[in-house]
Amino acid sequence: MLRYLLRRLGYGVLVLLGVNLLTFVLFFAVNTPDDMARLAIGGQRVSADAIEQWKRQQGYDKPLFVNHSQTGLHIVKDTIFFERSVPLLRLDFGFSDGGHDISHEIANRMGPSLALAIPTFILGLAVSVAFALFLVFFRHTAIDFYGVVLCVILLSISGLFYIIAGQWLFAKLLAWVPYSGWTQGLDTSRFLILPVLIGVISRLGGESRFYRSLFLEESNKDYIRTARAKGLSEYTVLFKHLLRNAMLPILTGTVSAIPLLFMGSLISESFFGIPGLGSYTIEAINAQDLSIVRAMVFLGSGLYIIGLILADISYTLADPRVRFE
Repeated sequence: MLRYLLRRLGYGVLVLLGVNLLTFVLFFAVNTPDDMARLAIGGQRVSADAIEQWKRQQGYDKPLFVNHSQTGLHIVKDTIFFERSVPLLRLDFGFSDGGHDISHEIANRMGPSLALAIPTFILGLAVSVAFALFLVFFRHTAIDFYGVVLCVILLSISGLFYIIAGQWLFAKLLAWVPYSGWTQGLDTSRFLILPVLIGVISRLGGESRFYRSLFLEESNKDYIRTARAKGLSEYTVLFKHLLRNAMLPILTGTVSAIPLLFMGSLISESFFGIPGLGSYTIEAINAQDLSIVRAMVFLGSGLYIIGLILADISYTLADPRVRFE
C-alpha cells in the first residue's frame, strides 16, 4: 500500500509540473506582457515608457523560458517562468499583478467557499442517495417511471437557469432571502440558503439517476435475493445490504471531490456575491491576472490529485478485499 501511494504521489508531481507548464503557455499564447500592462494601467493609449515601467515593476520584462543574455544557470533562472511558476512547487503563491498577497487572499476566502460547499455537498449527497433508494423501493411502478422522467428533466436544465429562476422566485417575488451578498456571523445563513438549495436541486437529477442505476444493478445479485428469501424487510435489504455493497462506486465520486470543496463554486459565488475562491478566480480571469489564475489552477490540480488518492484509500476501508500492490 505504501509503495502504491508513493508511486501515485510521484505521478501527481509530474501532473502538477505539466499543468503548471500548460497553464503558463496557454496564458501567454493569448496575452503578451504588453497587453497585460495596458489592461493594468488602463486604456489602449498608454505610452511605451509606461508599459516598460510596469513590466519592470512586475517582473515581466524578462524572457519567458530562456534568457540568452545570462550565463550558467541564470539562463533558465532569470526568466518569467522560473520566477513565477517554479515557486508554486513549494506552495509559494507570491503576489498578484495588483500587488496583493495571494496566500493571504486564499486564507481569507477559503471560509466563505467552505460555508457554501460543505452544506451543498452533504445535503446533495444525502438527498440524491435517498431519492435513488426511494425510486428503487418503488421500482417498476408509476412512481419509479415519473421519478426517472423528473431526473432527466432536472439534468437537462442548465445550472444558470436554476440560479436565475431561484433569485426571481425566492428573492424578488417572495422576498424570503436576499438576492446576493455576504456577511459575517449568524446572518450568514440568510445568504447561504438560496445558493445551497439551488446547488442541491441542480445536482439531484444526474446523481439520483446514476445512483438508481447502481442500486438496481446490485438489487439483481444473489445476495439480495437471498436476503429477501430469508424474509427480511425491504428496508433492511436496501439500507443494510444493498447500500453498503454499492458504496465503492459512490466513494469514487464523493471522496475524490472532498478536497475540491476548498475551491468553491465558480458560478454560484459569482452570481450570489460570495467572496470565496470561486469568485476570486473569475475576477482574476476577467482582470487577466496570470499570477492568481496560475495559483488557483495549480491549487485545484493538487487538491484533485489528493482527492483521487483518498478515494483509493477509501476503497480498502469500504471493501477489505481491495488491495493495491
